[in-house]
Amino acid sequence: MADETTLAGIDEPLAPLGLGTWAWGDRAVWGMGGYDADLTEDRIVEAWDATLAAGVALIDTAEVYGGGESERIIGRLLAARPTDRDRVVLATKFMPLPQKLNVRSALRSALLASIERLGVERVDLYQIHGPVSLRSKGAIAEALAAVVDEGLTRAVGMSNYSAGEVEKVHAALASHGVPLASNQVEMSLLRRRPETGGLLGTCDRLGVRILAYSPIGQGRLTGKYSAASPPPGRRTFSTHPMEQVDEVVAVLRAIGEPHDRTPAQVALRWLVEKGTIPIPGAKNADQATQNAGALGWSLTADEVARLDAVALDGTRSLKQRIWQHG
Repeated sequence: MADETTLAGIDEPLAPLGLGTWAWGDRAVWGMGGYDADLTEDRIVEAWDATLAAGVALIDTAEVYGGGESERIIGRLLAARPTDRDRVVLATKFMPLPQKLNVRSALRSALLASIERLGVERVDLYQIHGPVSLRSKGAIAEALAAVVDEGLTRAVGMSNYSAGEVEKVHAALASHGVPLASNQVEMSLLRRRPETGGLLGTCDRLGVRILAYSPIGQGRLTGKYSAASPPPGRRTFSTHPMEQVDEVVAVLRAIGEPHDRTPAQVALRWLVEKGTIPIPGAKNADQATQNAGALGWSLTADEVARLDAVALDGTRSLKQRIWQHG
């Protein structure tokens, strides 16, 4: 595969594209307004198979997705397909709620519970779900380093951390001899703020990979919706008037046509060109295959510049940054 990237702490190279599984089993969030109402486990199986067939290995989940149901679904998939374990890089997350004052014990217990739901001996990437803990960055780093040393995860990362927070955790982990592999944040052409605000540059300098969630703006960048036909349900990440989104999609469409690519594939490729790993969701085989169409080709420097020119910063509040992400 021409497209390859790496995560610190994980030896094998992987495609610069992942699969986000927030919607898997989380009816409380994604069942609203009819969104993903047709997401059945049979279709999830099809999405899984198509994802792996396309060479996409990084599978991202979390303990809070559907109260652990996302992890259980992945566990059932792996139990039915034991050889798939060697084909995937499993990433999950720990929610460091403020009341979890003994963060080392709480994190280890949560990881063991995730491992049990996933039906594996260890995960590949364990992430702190948000900067909400009352404990210091040093205590968080110590807890992460301990589970690496114990062999419960190969690599560790963060989610929704600012540039300054990444610097502190990176330094604290380094004192334990453990690299910081990733920082998962919302990034798309509707939320370019991680780049324009300096977070992407900081992560690049430190060797920390950005995992970009909501990379097609919760479907807004697919070309399926417009100001005249807006998306259903509550899609609250980096909300912009659909008239503005339509302008971005028009450029995506114009750039994609000569490459025989869809607006969503161009939007994902823009993130790959920025050095990130986008992690779009997939609720069926067709979506998984469409996502993989972001791989195996490149945007020109001029095309990237044209997209940069129409990209929207999409700033969000601290409350949204912490609590609305999966």
